[in-house]
Amino acid sequence: MKSIIAAAAALMLTGGVFAQDTFEIEPAQAATADVLVNQALDSDLAWSVVESLTTEVGPRLAGSEAEARARAWGEALGNSLNFDRVAVENFTMPFWDRGELEISMTAPYNLALHGAALGGSGRSPRLGAINSDVVYFRNVAALMAVADGSLEGKIAFVDGDPLVATQTGAGYGPANQRRRIGWQHAERAGADAIVVRSVGSDHHRNPHTGMISSRDGEWARIPVIAISNPDADQLRRLHENGTPLAMHIRSTAGWHGEVTSGNVVMDIVGSELPDEIVLIGGHLDSWDIGTGAIDDGAGIAISVAAAELIARLPERPRRTIRVVMFGAEEVGLLGARAYAEQHADELPNHVLATESDFGAGRIWQFVSNVDAAANPAIDAIGRVMAPLGILRGGNEDGESGPDIIPMAMNGVPTVGLSQDGMDYFNLHHTPDDTLDKIDPDALAQNVAAYVALVYLAANMDVDFRTPAEASDVEENAAEQ
Repeated sequence: MKSIIAAAAALMLTGGVFAQDTFEIEPAQAATADVLVNQALDSDLAWSVVESLTTEVGPRLAGSEAEARARAWGEALGNSLNFDRVAVENFTMPFWDRGELEISMTAPYNLALHGAALGGSGRSPRLGAINSDVVYFRNVAALMAVADGSLEGKIAFVDGDPLVATQTGAGYGPANQRRRIGWQHAERAGADAIVVRSVGSDHHRNPHTGMISSRDGEWARIPVIAISNPDADQLRRLHENGTPLAMHIRSTAGWHGEVTSGNVVMDIVGSELPDEIVLIGGHLDSWDIGTGAIDDGAGIAISVAAAELIARLPERPRRTIRVVMFGAEEVGLLGARAYAEQHADELPNHVLATESDFGAGRIWQFVSNVDAAANPAIDAIGRVMAPLGILRGGNEDGESGPDIIPMAMNGVPTVGLSQDGMDYFNLHHTPDDTLDKIDPDALAQNVAAYVALVYLAANMDVDFRTPAEASDVEENAAEQ
Protein backbone atom coordinates (compact mmCIF):
# COMPACT_ATOMS: atom_id res chain seq x y z
CA MET A 1 0.00 0.00 0.00
CA LYS A 2 1.17 3.54 -0.73
CA SER A 3 2.82 5.11 2.32
CA ILE A 4 0.20 6.73 4.56
CA ILE A 5 2.47 9.67 5.30
CA ALA A 6 3.36 10.24 1.66
CA ALA A 7 -0.28 10.13 0.66
CA ALA A 8 -1.24 12.59 3.41
CA ALA A 9 1.51 14.94 2.24
CA ALA A 10 0.19 14.69 -1.32
CA LEU A 11 -3.27 15.66 -0.08
CA MET A 12 -1.86 18.80 1.53
CA LEU A 13 0.12 19.77 -1.57
CA THR A 14 -2.97 19.53 -3.76
CA GLY A 15 -4.92 21.94 -1.58
CA GLY A 16 -6.94 19.34 0.35
CA VAL A 17 -9.09 20.05 3.34
CA PHE A 18 -6.13 19.99 5.71
CA ALA A 19 -3.89 22.41 3.77
CA GLN A 20 -4.20 25.19 6.38
CA ASP A 21 -3.48 22.94 9.37
CA THR A 22 -0.31 23.88 11.25
CA PHE A 23 -0.01 21.02 13.73
CA GLU A 24 2.71 18.56 12.83
CA ILE A 25 2.93 15.05 14.22
CA GLU A 26 6.40 14.14 15.46
CA PRO A 27 8.23 12.25 12.70
CA ALA A 28 8.84 9.14 14.81
CA GLN A 29 5.16 8.98 15.80
CA ALA A 30 4.07 9.52 12.21
CA ALA A 31 6.33 6.72 11.02
CA THR A 32 5.01 4.34 13.68
CA ALA A 33 1.42 5.24 12.82
CA ASP A 34 2.21 4.46 9.19
CA VAL A 35 3.57 1.04 10.15
CA LEU A 36 0.56 0.29 12.38
CA VAL A 37 -1.95 1.22 9.68
CA ASN A 38 -0.31 -1.10 7.17
CA GLN A 39 -0.09 -3.91 9.74
CA ALA A 40 -3.80 -3.48 10.46
CA LEU A 41 -4.71 -3.70 6.79
CA ASP A 42 -2.82 -7.00 6.53
CA SER A 43 -4.03 -8.44 9.86
CA ASP A 44 -6.88 -10.90 10.38
CA LEU A 45 -6.87 -10.46 14.16
CA ALA A 46 -10.20 -8.59 14.27
CA TRP A 47 -11.84 -11.24 12.13
CA SER A 48 -10.52 -13.96 14.44
CA VAL A 49 -11.90 -12.13 17.47
CA VAL A 50 -15.41 -11.62 16.09
CA GLU A 51 -15.47 -15.14 14.68
CA SER A 52 -14.56 -16.53 18.10
CA LEU A 53 -17.13 -14.43 19.96
CA THR A 54 -20.05 -15.18 17.64
CA THR A 55 -19.18 -18.86 17.22
CA GLU A 56 -18.00 -19.92 20.67
CA VAL A 57 -20.33 -17.72 22.74
CA GLY A 58 -23.13 -16.95 20.28
CA PRO A 59 -26.09 -14.69 21.22
CA ARG A 60 -25.45 -12.68 24.40
CA LEU A 61 -28.68 -11.32 25.90
CA ALA A 62 -27.94 -8.76 28.63
CA GLY A 63 -28.00 -10.34 32.07
CA SER A 64 -28.19 -13.89 30.76
CA GLU A 65 -25.93 -16.88 31.33
CA ALA A 66 -24.65 -16.29 27.79
CA GLU A 67 -23.55 -12.74 28.61
CA ALA A 68 -21.69 -14.14 31.64
CA ARG A 69 -19.88 -16.58 29.33
CA ALA A 70 -19.04 -13.64 27.08
CA ARG A 71 -17.40 -11.81 29.99
CA ALA A 72 -15.34 -14.90 30.77
CA TRP A 73 -14.43 -15.10 27.08
CA GLY A 74 -13.39 -11.44 27.06
CA GLU A 75 -11.30 -11.78 30.20
CA ALA A 76 -9.54 -14.84 28.80
CA LEU A 77 -8.93 -13.07 25.49
CA GLY A 78 -7.36 -10.07 27.19
CA ASN A 79 -5.10 -12.28 29.28
CA SER A 80 -4.00 -14.19 26.16
CA LEU A 81 -2.96 -10.98 24.40
CA ASN A 82 -0.50 -8.24 25.41
CA PHE A 83 -2.66 -6.20 27.78
CA ASP A 84 -1.10 -5.22 31.11
CA ARG A 85 -4.30 -5.31 33.17
CA VAL A 86 -7.57 -7.15 32.64
CA ALA A 87 -10.51 -6.90 35.03
CA VAL A 88 -14.21 -7.69 35.12
CA GLU A 89 -16.21 -4.95 36.86
CA ASN A 90 -19.62 -6.25 37.92
CA PHE A 91 -22.90 -4.43 38.39
CA THR A 92 -26.46 -5.61 39.01
CA MET A 93 -29.42 -5.24 36.67
CA PRO A 94 -32.99 -6.49 36.21
CA PHE A 95 -33.22 -9.41 33.79
CA TRP A 96 -35.82 -9.62 31.02
CA ASP A 97 -36.22 -12.75 28.88
CA ARG A 98 -38.34 -13.01 25.71
CA GLY A 99 -39.62 -16.51 26.45
CA GLU A 100 -41.79 -18.05 23.72
CA LEU A 101 -44.00 -16.35 21.15
CA GLU A 102 -46.87 -17.40 18.93
CA ILE A 103 -48.35 -14.75 16.68
CA SER A 104 -50.67 -15.18 13.72
CA MET A 105 -53.37 -13.39 11.82
CA THR A 106 -56.65 -15.27 12.26
CA ALA A 107 -58.96 -13.09 10.16
CA PRO A 108 -59.67 -12.77 7.29
CA TYR A 109 -57.62 -16.01 7.10
CA ASN A 110 -54.89 -17.82 9.01
CA LEU A 111 -51.33 -16.58 8.41
CA ALA A 112 -48.39 -17.16 10.71
CA LEU A 113 -46.64 -13.82 11.28
CA HIS A 114 -42.90 -13.39 11.83
CA GLY A 115 -42.57 -11.47 15.07
CA ALA A 116 -40.33 -10.89 18.09
CA ALA A 117 -41.20 -9.67 21.57
CA LEU A 118 -39.59 -6.31 22.28
CA GLY A 119 -37.36 -5.93 25.30
CA GLY A 120 -39.47 -5.03 28.34
CA SER A 121 -42.61 -6.59 26.86
CA GLY A 122 -45.21 -8.11 29.11
CA ARG A 123 -46.80 -11.52 28.61
CA SER A 124 -50.18 -12.80 27.55
CA PRO A 125 -52.49 -14.24 30.24
CA ARG A 126 -50.84 -17.21 31.95
CA LEU A 127 -53.81 -19.49 31.34
CA GLY A 128 -54.30 -18.68 27.67
CA ALA A 129 -53.58 -16.67 24.58
CA ILE A 130 -55.00 -13.41 23.30
CA ASN A 131 -57.50 -13.74 20.44
CA SER A 132 -58.74 -10.28 19.58
CA ASP A 133 -59.76 -7.99 16.76
CA VAL A 134 -57.12 -5.58 15.47
CA VAL A 135 -57.38 -1.80 15.36
CA TYR A 136 -55.10 -0.32 12.70
CA PHE A 137 -53.07 2.87 13.25
CA ARG A 138 -51.13 4.39 10.38
CA ASN A 139 -48.43 5.68 12.73
CA VAL A 140 -47.67 6.13 16.40
CA ALA A 141 -49.07 9.69 16.39
CA ALA A 142 -52.50 8.26 15.52
CA LEU A 143 -52.26 5.85 18.45
CA MET A 144 -51.20 8.63 20.80
CA ALA A 145 -54.44 10.49 20.00
CA VAL A 146 -56.80 7.71 21.18
CA ALA A 147 -58.90 8.15 24.31
CA ASP A 148 -58.23 6.28 27.53
CA GLY A 149 -60.01 2.94 27.58
CA SER A 150 -61.02 3.08 23.92
CA LEU A 151 -59.13 -0.09 22.91
CA GLU A 152 -60.57 -2.47 25.51
CA GLY A 153 -60.53 -6.03 24.17
CA LYS A 154 -58.54 -5.05 21.06
CA ILE A 155 -55.02 -5.46 19.69
CA ALA A 156 -53.42 -2.24 18.46
CA PHE A 157 -51.37 -2.51 15.28
CA VAL A 158 -49.08 0.47 14.62
CA ASP A 159 -47.88 0.72 11.04
CA GLY A 160 -45.30 3.13 9.65
CA ASP A 161 -42.90 3.00 6.74
CA PRO A 162 -39.73 0.97 6.40
CA LEU A 163 -36.61 3.01 7.04
CA VAL A 164 -34.93 4.45 3.98
CA ALA A 165 -31.42 3.02 3.85
CA THR A 166 -28.84 5.78 4.31
CA GLN A 167 -25.14 5.98 5.00
CA THR A 168 -25.73 7.63 8.37
CA GLY A 169 -28.83 5.80 9.57
CA ALA A 170 -30.88 9.01 9.46
CA GLY A 171 -34.54 8.44 10.30
CA TYR A 172 -33.99 5.70 12.85
CA GLY A 173 -34.75 7.90 15.86
CA PRO A 174 -38.17 9.15 14.71
CA ALA A 175 -39.23 5.73 13.41
CA ASN A 176 -38.15 4.14 16.66
CA GLN A 177 -40.84 5.97 18.61
CA ARG A 178 -43.45 3.34 17.70
CA ARG A 179 -41.20 0.71 19.26
CA ARG A 180 -40.29 2.70 22.33
CA ILE A 181 -43.46 4.49 23.44
CA GLY A 182 -46.29 2.93 21.44
CA TRP A 183 -47.05 0.46 24.23
CA GLN A 184 -47.65 3.29 26.72
CA HIS A 185 -50.59 4.60 24.71
CA ALA A 186 -51.92 1.14 23.83
CA GLU A 187 -51.92 0.18 27.49
CA ARG A 188 -53.49 3.51 28.49
CA ALA A 189 -56.27 2.83 26.01
CA GLY A 190 -56.84 -0.65 27.44
CA ALA A 191 -55.51 -2.76 24.56
CA ASP A 192 -54.81 -6.45 25.10
CA ALA A 193 -51.53 -6.16 23.17
CA ILE A 194 -49.66 -3.94 20.71
CA VAL A 195 -48.00 -5.03 17.47
CA VAL A 196 -45.71 -2.65 15.58
CA ARG A 197 -43.98 -2.63 12.22
CA SER A 198 -40.30 -3.47 12.70
CA VAL A 199 -37.90 -0.55 12.66
CA GLY A 200 -35.70 -1.61 9.76
CA SER A 201 -34.88 -0.91 6.12
CA ASP A 202 -35.09 -4.50 4.88
CA HIS A 203 -37.87 -6.30 3.03
CA HIS A 204 -37.22 -9.76 4.49
CA ARG A 205 -39.53 -11.61 6.85
CA ASN A 206 -37.17 -10.95 9.74
CA PRO A 207 -38.53 -9.10 12.76
CA HIS A 208 -36.36 -6.45 14.42
CA THR A 209 -36.29 -6.63 18.20
CA GLY A 210 -35.07 -3.86 20.55
CA MET A 211 -35.91 -2.24 23.87
CA ILE A 212 -39.06 -0.33 24.75
CA SER A 213 -38.90 2.71 27.03
CA SER A 214 -40.14 2.48 30.59
CA ARG A 215 -42.77 4.89 31.90
CA ASP A 216 -41.89 6.31 35.32
CA GLY A 217 -39.87 3.16 35.97
CA GLU A 218 -42.72 0.84 34.98
CA TRP A 219 -42.67 -1.61 32.09
CA ALA A 220 -45.39 -2.96 29.83
CA ARG A 221 -47.94 -5.36 31.29
CA ILE A 222 -49.18 -6.32 27.83
CA PRO A 223 -47.33 -8.09 24.99
CA VAL A 224 -45.35 -5.67 22.79
CA ILE A 225 -44.45 -7.36 19.52
CA ALA A 226 -42.61 -6.25 16.36
CA ILE A 227 -43.45 -7.99 13.08
CA SER A 228 -41.49 -8.08 9.85
CA ASN A 229 -41.94 -5.40 7.19
CA PRO A 230 -43.56 -7.77 4.65
CA ASP A 231 -46.07 -8.91 7.29
CA ALA A 232 -46.83 -5.28 8.13
CA ASP A 233 -47.32 -4.59 4.41
CA GLN A 234 -49.83 -7.45 4.26
CA LEU A 235 -51.83 -6.05 7.18
CA ARG A 236 -51.82 -2.59 5.62
CA ARG A 237 -53.16 -3.84 2.28
CA LEU A 238 -55.93 -5.76 4.00
CA HIS A 239 -56.86 -2.73 6.09
CA GLU A 240 -56.90 -0.49 3.00
CA ASN A 241 -59.27 -3.01 1.38
CA GLY A 242 -61.64 -2.55 4.30
CA THR A 243 -61.03 -6.09 5.60
CA PRO A 244 -61.49 -6.64 9.36
CA LEU A 245 -58.39 -8.12 11.02
CA ALA A 246 -57.90 -10.37 14.02
CA MET A 247 -54.83 -11.93 15.67
CA HIS A 248 -53.75 -14.70 18.01
CA ILE A 249 -50.88 -13.90 20.40
CA ARG A 250 -49.29 -16.04 23.07
CA SER A 251 -46.17 -14.60 24.70
CA THR A 252 -44.29 -15.69 27.82
CA ALA A 253 -41.89 -12.71 27.91
CA GLY A 254 -41.19 -11.18 31.29
CA TRP A 255 -38.87 -10.01 34.06
CA HIS A 256 -36.96 -12.39 36.31
CA GLY A 257 -35.40 -10.36 39.13
CA GLU A 258 -31.92 -8.95 39.69
CA VAL A 259 -28.85 -10.56 38.12
CA THR A 260 -25.17 -9.74 37.65
CA SER A 261 -23.74 -8.19 34.52
CA GLY A 262 -20.40 -6.47 34.05
CA ASN A 263 -17.83 -4.65 31.94
CA VAL A 264 -14.52 -6.15 30.86
CA VAL A 265 -11.78 -3.50 31.18
CA MET A 266 -8.37 -4.06 29.56
CA ASP A 267 -5.44 -1.65 29.83
CA ILE A 268 -2.16 -1.04 28.03
CA VAL A 269 -0.48 1.01 30.75
CA GLY A 270 1.17 4.23 29.62
CA SER A 271 4.92 4.63 30.01
CA GLU A 272 4.96 8.33 30.98
CA LEU A 273 1.38 9.29 31.84
CA PRO A 274 -0.22 6.06 33.08
CA ASP A 275 -3.10 7.89 34.78
CA GLU A 276 -4.21 9.56 31.53
CA ILE A 277 -6.57 7.33 29.54
CA VAL A 278 -7.53 7.05 25.88
CA LEU A 279 -10.62 4.84 25.86
CA ILE A 280 -12.08 2.79 23.01
CA GLY A 281 -14.61 -0.01 23.10
CA GLY A 282 -17.77 -1.74 22.00
CA HIS A 283 -20.58 -3.54 23.77
CA LEU A 284 -20.35 -7.21 24.61
CA ASP A 285 -24.05 -8.02 24.90
CA SER A 286 -26.34 -8.58 21.93
CA TRP A 287 -29.94 -9.40 21.25
CA ASP A 288 -30.61 -13.10 21.30
CA ILE A 289 -32.25 -13.72 17.92
CA GLY A 290 -28.96 -13.41 15.97
CA THR A 291 -25.33 -13.91 16.96
CA GLY A 292 -24.51 -10.22 17.44
CA ALA A 293 -21.85 -9.98 14.74
CA ILE A 294 -22.43 -6.43 13.52
CA ASP A 295 -24.08 -5.33 16.77
CA ASP A 296 -21.63 -5.32 18.34
CA GLY A 297 -19.17 -8.16 17.94
CA ALA A 298 -17.47 -6.12 15.24
CA GLY A 299 -16.93 -3.20 17.61
CA ILE A 300 -15.37 -5.49 20.21
CA ALA A 301 -13.08 -7.00 17.58
CA ILE A 302 -12.03 -3.65 16.11
CA SER A 303 -11.19 -2.19 19.52
CA VAL A 304 -9.26 -5.22 20.73
CA ALA A 305 -7.32 -5.62 17.49
CA ALA A 306 -6.33 -1.95 17.33
CA ALA A 307 -5.10 -1.94 20.92
CA GLU A 308 -3.29 -5.26 20.53
CA LEU A 309 -1.30 -4.00 17.54
CA ILE A 310 -0.13 -1.08 19.68
CA ALA A 311 0.65 -3.41 22.58
CA ARG A 312 3.01 -5.37 20.33
CA LEU A 313 5.25 -2.33 19.79
CA PRO A 314 8.66 -2.34 21.52
CA GLU A 315 7.63 0.58 23.74
CA ARG A 316 4.39 1.42 25.53
CA PRO A 317 2.58 4.62 24.47
CA ARG A 318 2.87 7.67 26.74
CA ARG A 319 -0.74 7.41 27.94
CA THR A 320 -2.78 4.39 28.96
CA ILE A 321 -4.96 2.85 26.27
CA ARG A 322 -8.11 1.27 27.68
CA VAL A 323 -10.44 -1.12 25.88
CA VAL A 324 -13.87 -1.54 27.49
CA MET A 325 -16.24 -4.35 26.56
CA PHE A 326 -19.43 -2.75 27.89
CA GLY A 327 -22.15 -4.99 29.27
CA ALA A 328 -25.92 -4.56 28.95
CA GLU A 329 -25.90 -1.80 26.34
CA GLU A 330 -29.00 -2.99 24.50
CA VAL A 331 -31.26 -2.69 27.53
CA GLY A 332 -30.42 0.90 28.46
CA LEU A 333 -26.65 1.59 28.49
CA LEU A 334 -26.41 -0.06 31.90
CA GLY A 335 -22.74 -0.97 31.54
CA ALA A 336 -21.91 2.52 30.32
CA ARG A 337 -23.65 4.08 33.30
CA ALA A 338 -21.93 1.67 35.69
CA TYR A 339 -18.54 2.46 34.18
CA ALA A 340 -19.05 6.22 34.56
CA GLU A 341 -20.10 5.74 38.20
CA GLN A 342 -17.36 3.28 39.11
CA HIS A 343 -14.66 5.42 37.46
CA ALA A 344 -16.01 8.83 38.48
CA ASP A 345 -12.74 9.79 40.14
CA GLU A 346 -10.83 8.88 36.95
CA LEU A 347 -13.02 10.76 34.48
CA PRO A 348 -10.93 13.96 34.67
CA ASN A 349 -8.03 11.84 33.38
CA HIS A 350 -9.93 10.40 30.40
CA VAL A 351 -8.33 12.46 27.67
CA LEU A 352 -10.36 11.03 24.75
CA ALA A 353 -13.06 8.38 24.27
CA THR A 354 -14.84 6.68 21.38
CA GLU A 355 -16.81 3.52 20.59
CA SER A 356 -17.40 1.35 17.54
CA ASP A 357 -21.11 0.45 17.49
CA PHE A 358 -22.56 0.91 14.03
CA GLY A 359 -21.68 -2.35 12.31
CA ALA A 360 -18.63 -3.24 10.25
CA GLY A 361 -18.97 -1.06 7.16
CA ARG A 362 -16.05 1.02 5.95
CA ILE A 363 -15.31 4.19 7.88
CA TRP A 364 -15.88 7.27 5.72
CA GLN A 365 -15.79 10.21 8.16
CA PHE A 366 -13.89 11.35 11.26
CA VAL A 367 -15.80 13.69 13.61
CA SER A 368 -14.99 15.11 17.01
CA ASN A 369 -16.17 16.96 20.08
CA VAL A 370 -13.02 18.43 21.60
CA ASP A 371 -11.71 21.81 22.66
CA ALA A 372 -11.28 24.14 19.69
CA ALA A 373 -7.61 24.55 20.59
CA ALA A 374 -7.14 20.81 20.00
CA ASN A 375 -8.64 20.90 16.50
CA PRO A 376 -5.29 21.19 14.71
CA ALA A 377 -4.13 17.98 16.39
CA ILE A 378 -7.40 16.23 15.52
CA ASP A 379 -7.04 17.43 11.94
CA ALA A 380 -3.49 16.05 11.87
CA ILE A 381 -4.83 12.64 12.89
CA GLY A 382 -7.39 13.02 10.14
CA ARG A 383 -4.59 13.54 7.62
CA VAL A 384 -3.11 10.19 8.59
CA MET A 385 -6.48 8.47 8.10
CA ALA A 386 -7.34 10.27 4.85
CA PRO A 387 -5.70 7.70 2.52
CA LEU A 388 -8.06 5.10 4.02
CA GLY A 389 -10.92 6.99 2.34
CA ILE A 390 -11.88 8.88 5.50
CA LEU A 391 -13.01 12.51 5.34
CA ARG A 392 -12.55 14.95 8.20
CA GLY A 393 -15.99 15.98 9.44
CA GLY A 394 -16.84 18.71 11.90
CA ASN A 395 -16.10 19.40 15.53
CA GLU A 396 -18.85 19.59 18.16
CA ASP A 397 -21.21 17.53 15.99
CA GLY A 398 -19.76 14.05 16.23
CA GLU A 399 -21.42 10.94 17.61
CA SER A 400 -18.94 8.79 19.48
CA GLY A 401 -21.06 5.75 20.33
CA PRO A 402 -23.90 5.20 22.82
CA ASP A 403 -21.75 3.78 25.63
CA ILE A 404 -19.64 6.95 25.57
CA ILE A 405 -22.64 9.17 26.35
CA PRO A 406 -22.38 9.01 30.19
CA MET A 407 -18.69 9.92 29.99
CA ALA A 408 -19.32 12.71 27.50
CA MET A 409 -21.99 14.11 29.82
CA ASN A 410 -19.25 14.35 32.42
CA GLY A 411 -16.97 16.33 30.14
CA VAL A 412 -14.84 13.64 28.53
CA PRO A 413 -13.75 14.75 25.01
CA THR A 414 -14.94 12.40 22.28
CA VAL A 415 -14.33 11.51 18.66
CA GLY A 416 -16.27 9.33 16.25
CA LEU A 417 -15.35 7.25 13.23
CA SER A 418 -18.48 7.11 11.06
CA GLN A 419 -19.11 3.79 9.32
CA ASP A 420 -21.08 3.24 6.15
CA GLY A 421 -24.51 2.21 7.43
CA MET A 422 -26.30 1.55 4.14
CA ASP A 423 -27.15 -2.03 5.13
CA TYR A 424 -27.01 -1.64 8.91
CA PHE A 425 -30.76 -1.42 9.47
CA ASN A 426 -31.33 -4.40 7.21
CA LEU A 427 -29.56 -6.48 9.85
CA HIS A 428 -29.90 -4.54 13.11
CA HIS A 429 -31.58 -6.56 15.91
CA THR A 430 -32.62 -9.37 13.53
CA PRO A 431 -31.82 -13.07 13.06
CA ASP A 432 -29.69 -11.90 10.11
CA ASP A 433 -27.08 -10.32 12.39
CA THR A 434 -24.53 -13.07 11.74
CA LEU A 435 -20.83 -13.34 10.91
CA ASP A 436 -21.28 -13.78 7.15
CA LYS A 437 -22.51 -10.16 6.93
CA ILE A 438 -19.05 -8.80 7.82
CA ASP A 439 -16.62 -7.96 5.02
CA PRO A 440 -13.09 -8.84 6.26
CA ASP A 441 -11.49 -6.06 4.19
CA ALA A 442 -13.86 -3.43 5.57
CA LEU A 443 -13.21 -4.75 9.08
CA ALA A 444 -9.45 -4.37 8.53
CA GLN A 445 -9.95 -0.79 7.30
CA ASN A 446 -11.77 -0.05 10.57
CA VAL A 447 -8.88 -1.43 12.60
CA ALA A 448 -6.41 0.64 10.56
CA ALA A 449 -8.35 3.83 11.32
CA TYR A 450 -8.70 3.08 15.02
CA VAL A 451 -5.06 2.07 15.45
CA ALA A 452 -3.88 5.37 13.95
CA LEU A 453 -6.33 7.39 16.05
CA VAL A 454 -5.60 5.66 19.33
CA TYR A 455 -1.84 5.44 18.95
CA LEU A 456 -1.50 9.13 18.08
CA ALA A 457 -3.94 10.33 20.74
CA ALA A 458 -2.05 8.31 23.36
CA ASN A 459 1.28 9.89 22.37
CA MET A 460 0.49 13.49 21.39
CA ASP A 461 1.29 16.22 23.87
CA VAL A 462 -2.21 17.68 23.46
CA ASP A 463 -5.05 18.43 25.89
CA PHE A 464 -8.34 17.63 24.14
CA ARG A 465 -10.52 18.86 27.00
CA THR A 466 -11.65 22.46 27.43
CA PRO A 467 -10.65 24.08 30.75
CA ALA A 468 -14.34 24.47 31.67
CA GLU A 469 -14.99 20.78 31.07
CA ALA A 470 -12.00 19.83 33.18
CA SER A 471 -13.22 21.82 36.18
CA ASP A 472 -16.82 20.63 35.77
CA VAL A 473 -15.89 16.96 35.73
CA GLU A 474 -13.62 17.37 38.74
CA GLU A 475 -16.54 18.90 40.64
CA ASN A 476 -18.82 16.06 39.56
CA ALA A 477 -16.28 13.48 40.67
CA ALA A 478 -15.90 15.18 44.06
CA GLU A 479 -19.68 15.19 44.55
CA GLN A 480 -19.90 11.48 43.84
